[in-house]
Amino acid sequence: MKITGIIPARYASTRFPGKPLHLIAGKTLIQHVVEQCQKAQSLAEVIVATDDTRIWEVVQNFCRVEMTRPEHPSGSDRIAEVAERCQCEAVINIQGDEPMIDPTVIDAVAGALAGAEMSTAATAIRRVDELDNPNVVKVVVNAAGRALYFSRRTIPYVREAASSSMSEQLAAFPFLKHLGIYGYRRETLLRLVQFPVSPLENAEKLEQLRALDQGISIAVVTVDYDSIGVDVPADAARVEALLL
Repeated sequence: MKITGIIPARYASTRFPGKPLHLIAGKTLIQHVVEQCQKAQSLAEVIVATDDTRIWEVVQNFCRVEMTRPEHPSGSDRIAEVAERCQCEAVINIQGDEPMIDPTVIDAVAGALAGAEMSTAATAIRRVDELDNPNVVKVVVNAAGRALYFSRRTIPYVREAASSSMSEQLAAFPFLKHLGIYGYRRETLLRLVQFPVSPLENAEKLEQLRALDQGISIAVVTVDYDSIGVDVPADAARVEALLL
């Protein structure tokens, strides 16, 4: 199966304008992401998808880059425009703000597409402060490793531990944190973005719920990796300290 890795990159971030071009340890953030993706054994090609010529001008020096329309509502819609122009069988959507993304996680998500239309990754929640944090998305899976639901709420509700402390609740169940990486069969992705935003997706502001709402099964691989995303300049400084 020919799999292409596509990294959506926008310049107009509300909390961190120009984030993809921010320098971390002498390289732009987006170059760090690209170089990690290029280490993945499963990807035949890596492409950056952007709507900004400033990003295009920089990225073309080290990676294929495609210009996309500016009005896309989500990263999936942006990569679908690029996937439509690509000769590939599947696509991995990799977040453009994770400069330390582990290539083995990309390979695990890609491998799950052998038996699924769509795939993603999750890791065990180990910190109490993440359990009740709406910015940390949780996922519950069935016995076959397929996603049942994603939520910003703490799911599942552990009834017998509900009155206990958060640390006791964390110990009572193997909660899973969703990692923002997605694999799609190419035709599944192109079909998915034709569907309207679902009520669940709109309520939680989680685009993967559109797939579940349309009956698309999502394989979830559990990995021993926790993402380090760059949302604000302070995050970039933290990553730089780890790289130097």
